[in-house]
Amino acid sequence: MSERSNRQFRLAARPVGLPKATDWELTTQPVPQPGDGEVLVQVLYISLDPAMRGWMNDARSYIEPVKLGEVMRAGTVGKVIESKNPRFAAGDFVIGGQGVQLYASSDGRDLRKVDPAIAPLPTFLGGLGMTGLTAYFGLFEVGQAKEGETVVVSGAAGAVGLVVGQIAKIRGCRTVGIAGGPAKCAYLKELGFDAAIDYKAGDVGKALREHCPKGIDVYFDNVGGDILDAALTRLAPHARVVICGAISQYNATAPVRGPSNYLSLLVNRARMEGFVVFDYRDKYDAAIRELAGWRAAGKLHLKEDIVEGLDAFPDALLKLFRGENTGKLMLKVA
Repeated sequence: MSERSNRQFRLAARPVGLPKATDWELTTQPVPQPGDGEVLVQVLYISLDPAMRGWMNDARSYIEPVKLGEVMRAGTVGKVIESKNPRFAAGDFVIGGQGVQLYASSDGRDLRKVDPAIAPLPTFLGGLGMTGLTAYFGLFEVGQAKEGETVVVSGAAGAVGLVVGQIAKIRGCRTVGIAGGPAKCAYLKELGFDAAIDYKAGDVGKALREHCPKGIDVYFDNVGGDILDAALTRLAPHARVVICGAISQYNATAPVRGPSNYLSLLVNRARMEGFVVFDYRDKYDAAIRELAGWRAAGKLHLKEDIVEGLDAFPDALLKLFRGENTGKLMLKVA
């Protein structure tokens, strides 16, 4: 490995608003050599997720922030190219959290083997990875979605939203997606969503009244802000509001704005609950089997938005916040 170099994006400054080029430092280091019990992983794909913006803030959260000077945290899929760990062999494909870099050594505790014969490698970062698991547990464990109920999902053309809408339909729910622009809404209809609302085209509240005449039983929120407020006005009795993310607020320079229509929770005896997918780690395998079965049966269609090259990272990350991606966004780096 001595002839190769490891290129890494490190956090150089805490962003204010949208991350900018000067918030990153691209460094070149020797490729790490695995010690006893370790493996060397060549990173192939890097997951780009809205949560990364929160990890860049020096603030209390469900996970420690990335420290200044550290390699940026990210989910990855890669190939073991050298192993001193009996659990892994050279040639194994693994998912983990190796970060925004080309190579990483690991003691193996954060790695899980995946089989490219089951699905293409990028899929294990998307619908058969944390994205799919987030949708699955948010909808079924937190949202308790049941057959015949109306499910509304915001950010519906994003990585999580696309899965939420489809698996809700698989379980017999009526599904309404909220997305930005006619192309994304048309894609949602192709996937079988019962209705698609273009939040850029008009009054979201009015559209929800039209498409959810009996109210919303489960609202799966990925965006926060005005769209969350609009959904709260349409809750059905005993509705469940699932707080997965709030991408509309992540780059705000003013304090995060909470929902003004929260009293709807009282009136409708509804509940609002946030969750983190890591809380369901002991149920991952069973969920992935079910998601993989739906995919193999042609019931679950997964879409990846793949950007080429490690150098593209700073601008590619911004695609999330500009609403430019459809499906799971990631970098292909090898």
